[in-house]
Order: sequence, then structure tokens, then C-alpha cells
Amino acid sequence: MGVIYINTEQFEQMKLMVGSGENHFSMSRGSFVYKQKFLKKIKCNLISKEKQPTGMLLTYEEPKTGITHQFEVKQVEGKITCDYVGDEKKGINRYWLTLPTNPNEKIYGCGETYSKFNLKGEDVRIWVAEHQNTKRIATKLIKEKLIGKHPTKTLPFEKYESYYAQPTFVSSDCYYVHVFANAYSEFHFSKPEEITFYLQEAPHLITEEADSFCALSEKLTALLGRQQELPEWIYDGAILAVQEGCDVIDRKIKKALDAGVKICGIWSQDWCGCRKTGFGYQVMWNWEQDRELYQDLEVHIAKWKEQGIRFFGYINPFMAIEKELYQEASAKGYCVKDAEGKDYLVTITTFLAAMIDFTNPDAYSWYKELIKQNMIGIGMGGWMADFGEYLPIDAVLYSGEDPAEIHNQWPAIWAKLNQEAVAECNKEKEVFFFTRAGHTETIKSSAMMWTGDQHVDWSFDDGLLSVIPATLSLAMSGYGIAHSDAGGYTTVMHMKRSKELLLRWEEMNAFSPLLRTHEGNQPVNDVQFDDDEELLAQMARCSKWHANLKGYLQQLVRETEEKGTPVMRPLFYHYDEIKAYEEKTEYLLGKDMLVAPIYMEGDVQRSVYLPKDEWVHLFTGKEYKGGTVTLEAPIGQPLVFVRKNSSRLVELMNVIK
Repeated sequence: MGVIYINTEQFEQMKLMVGSGENHFSMSRGSFVYKQKFLKKIKCNLISKEKQPTGMLLTYEEPKTGITHQFEVKQVEGKITCDYVGDEKKGINRYWLTLPTNPNEKIYGCGETYSKFNLKGEDVRIWVAEHQNTKRIATKLIKEKLIGKHPTKTLPFEKYESYYAQPTFVSSDCYYVHVFANAYSEFHFSKPEEITFYLQEAPHLITEEADSFCALSEKLTALLGRQQELPEWIYDGAILAVQEGCDVIDRKIKKALDAGVKICGIWSQDWCGCRKTGFGYQVMWNWEQDRELYQDLEVHIAKWKEQGIRFFGYINPFMAIEKELYQEASAKGYCVKDAEGKDYLVTITTFLAAMIDFTNPDAYSWYKELIKQNMIGIGMGGWMADFGEYLPIDAVLYSGEDPAEIHNQWPAIWAKLNQEAVAECNKEKEVFFFTRAGHTETIKSSAMMWTGDQHVDWSFDDGLLSVIPATLSLAMSGYGIAHSDAGGYTTVMHMKRSKELLLRWEEMNAFSPLLRTHEGNQPVNDVQFDDDEELLAQMARCSKWHANLKGYLQQLVRETEEKGTPVMRPLFYHYDEIKAYEEKTEYLLGKDMLVAPIYMEGDVQRSVYLPKDEWVHLFTGKEYKGGTVTLEAPIGQPLVFVRKNSSRLVELMNVIK
């Protein structure tokens, strides 16, 4: 266990610095430039430690002014809390709490991280933002043109932002820390022997330890909330991305079924219309069916449902300013405002859009009714609830609240709105949605995450491999059910999806909670699941594997609902081995399966680390004990292993039949 989170006496070593400052953050397409001006920083002295029945009262003093700051540290039923006591001191809006820690521990979580899994040695911003930065993408593409592709090269950690940022981390010493903070904050793990929490609001934190990571997940999610059981039908095959109307969907359904593909859903994000821009084929953000593109959609949805195929749509918190729904929202005063009282228009790729103000109860209810009537009402089985990261901090909200304090909460408010729409229609067992952005309260409301807009390439920071650390960091933050776009999404210039990439991504996602494809933002430039017979055969295989995992996946999701145990887990979750704590290219699907995807272009084999146990190769039946082995992995035969002593060994070995 760690050296501090055992009893309240360890907090006697806590150091405190206070200060004041101003934020000067600017946003461009959801990405933020973080600038702060510090007006003062004051190192405080610990002047007294007063014992109390459940802990102690720590008093710190500012040396020059004599102003004191007090923290109440309590230990109750295994939980240790450290809370700033009383009102915030006048003129103080910055706090640095520094605690000693084990220099050899590993750190995981803080929401969703892509290029790193172990965060020890890094400083982490807790600020929800667009993960895909246009400047970063442009720089990458230019470098690839000039000096070639270097997929293993990643940027310094501080260059990345995240859709899902949460003030929670888990240590390899099997404890968690959660800070109750919504404003911008930073967790500093860069110094080996200490952790510093930089906060812009009065500090309140909680920590617990456990004997196992399973027990720790249960404790953490008892605090933060848990996801709910998913509709049974989502495990019955693949959700295929198909756009451009009902006729196209019918043709592609027939083509896929004839090839043996098991289909549980069709996802048409352009159900409400399309917008063709310089970035590609995008959705028209007008949340009602486009009756020219999708004639008689309700009739088709009912017909597809009789075939066991649900229809999926798309929605986000913005509105297309060219359309009637926006005119209604604007006339009723439902949009987020700028400083002049006008609707705040945000640039999204190449166009402007208005954001609905969810702090306005009438606007919140109106938007929820759009989902209930225009989506659930026509029979949708679910949708992508996109975005949530873009609330500008210079906006003006109906509630009068400071956007800098609400910004991180926005994704959770958005998820809650979607969840309420489903619940109020009594459709929890039939309908589900998945989200991209998140913060602390998201876990309670979002049915499933997807890991965002990966590049259609092999890059470690944004491509296929990035979804593994992203999913595992979510798991260690308490969020247990996530998946990715099979094949990625972001397509720009020469960065186009290859056939090999799609085949490998589908193999990986077959062994995840949801198998779903995406056409990408430039469908004509990306290989699609049905472009040739080999691709259709691969989708048929993967959809069958996924469907055959139904019973196992349902069990894992029930564990998430009941105990907060994540579906996809890091290797150290069940194996206390040095290498397991650093592994980010493999994952456990539950306790009984280990998945080691091919993540390098052209590879047909890879080195696999197997924790100390007895493992059976799912496709060859060969047995292996713990250690590192190099194995062949031709397309169609991914490296998936089953624990030999699993009670479900026979069932899981039959997945590929």
C-alpha cells in the first residue's frame, strides 16, 4: 500500500500554498489555450495539529499576514477525507496541496488519456476539451509529407487534451483519490516522492484503499456512481454505419446478411440531414428526420426491427443555425449567449453552430422533448450523444453561473438529459446512447463511452492503439463500459483508412462491449466494411465472435452495474506483476480473456506478454504459461487467450465456432 493513505496522521506531512490568479483561456473548435496570471503565491506554515474524535484539525498560517487556513481530516469507515474548513478567504482563489507518496508507485486515471496510461512523471490538466486539435493534426500531416510516417512518435504529454477529464486517480498501491472539484485544476505527478493538487476552489478530497483492484473499483464507484445494464439486443452482432437514406440501408443490409454478417443495428448519423464541407460529409444539426433523405423513416425502422435490426441516430448539444429548430430555440431565448446578449456561435470544423443553454430549465426540457419525440418517438434503438466539451468560458449563461465553473460539468449535464429522456419513455431495456465527453457526474448517467474521433491510421497517439490506454484509463477512473469506432474517424488529406487497418480494428472491437463501425468524415476516401468480399467475410467473422460472447459480456456488464468492475481491464487488475503495471497494448476482457491486438501496419505477428497463469490461444488451442512469447497473427486470427482454469473455458473457446 502507499505511504500516505493509511491513516489521518499521514496528512500531518501535507504542505500548503495558497494564492490568487486570473484565468485567460481561449477556445478554438473546442481546443483551449490555457493561460493564467498568478497575482500571488504564499507558502503557508503548519502551526497546529488538533486531535479530534475522528481525525485532526490542521491549521496553516500565511507568514506575513497571519491569515490562517484550516483543514479537517477525518477517517470514517475506511474513508479519509480532507476538507477546507469554513469560507474561502478573501482574495484567495488558488490552492496547492502537496502530499508525500511512494516514488515507485504507478498512477492511472484522471479520466481518459490516450498516449500515456501510467501518469507517474506527468502533470495532468483536469479540463474537458476537444481531443483532436486542428493545429496538431496539421503539423502531423505536414511532417508525414516531409519526413514520412513515424507512428510510434508521440508528443509531450502536455500537448494533448481530453474529451473526458475527471479529478480521480488510482495508484498501483491500490488506493484512489477523488477531488470534489469542477473548476480547472491540475494533478502534478511529475515529482517521484510527492503529488500536488492545484485547485481553483476550496479543496475537498477523499481517499480509500483496498486489498484488490476489484474491491477498489467497488469503493470508487460507490462514491461516483455506476453504469446500468444495457439492452440485451446490443450483443447480437455488429452495428453497421450506413448513411444516405433508407434505400442505401436496405441494399447494404441485404449485402451484409447475404455474406453472413450478424447485424443488431444500423447507425445513420445523417438521419437529420447532411452537410458537405471542406472537412467532409457531416451531419446537419437539425434534430428531426430529413424527409427527403429518409422518406418514411418510421416505417423502415419498424421493418428493420422485425428483422432484429435497430436503427441508431445522432445528436449533440448544438443546432444548425440555417434551420427552423434553431430559429425556434433562438426566439425563445434558449441559446447560450455572448457578452453582447447574442446567441454565442461556435465554429465547428468549417461552420458555425449555436449551443443550447442547459442551465435554462425550459431549454433543457425542450431539448429533452426533441429526443423523446423525434428520436425515441420514431422507434430509434439508440444514438450517439456527441460533444459536450465546447462550453466557452466567456459565455453568458441563463443561470448566471460562471462558465469556468460549469464547463467541466457540461458533459455530465448533457448525459443526464439523454438518460432522463430514455427513462421518461420507459425505454431503459430497449434504448441506449453512448457519449464522448465526460467529467465526474457522467458515470451516473452515461450508458457507454466511445473513445472519440481517432485518426484512421496506426499512430500510437491518435490511431488504433490509442483506444486501449484511453479505455483502461476510463476503467481506472470508475467508468467501466467503453468502445471505439472500428476503423477510426478523422480522415484528412493523405490520412485515409486502409483495408488492413479496418480489418485489424474490427478484430479488436469484436472483443469489446460493442462492435460498431464508422464511415469516417470522408466515406468515399475510406475503406468500408463491404467494399469487397474479404472485408465482408471479416465482418461476418467478427460479428459472429461478438454475438457468441453475448453471455460473457452480459455477465461483465452486470458486474459493472453491481460492483463497478470494468468490462475491459488492465493486466495488473488481476496480476500483481511488474510488467503488468506498464502494459498498455493489451487488455483483459473480464478476468478470463486476454486480448493483444496487432497495432503496427504490416505486422502478422507480435510479442505478447502473458501474466503468470495458464492460457489457451482461442484460435489455435495451444497452451501457454506466463511470460513473453512471439506469435503469428494472420488477419482473421487475432491474439486472444482464455484462462485455462476459467469456469467458462468451454463456452469461451466456442466463441469462434
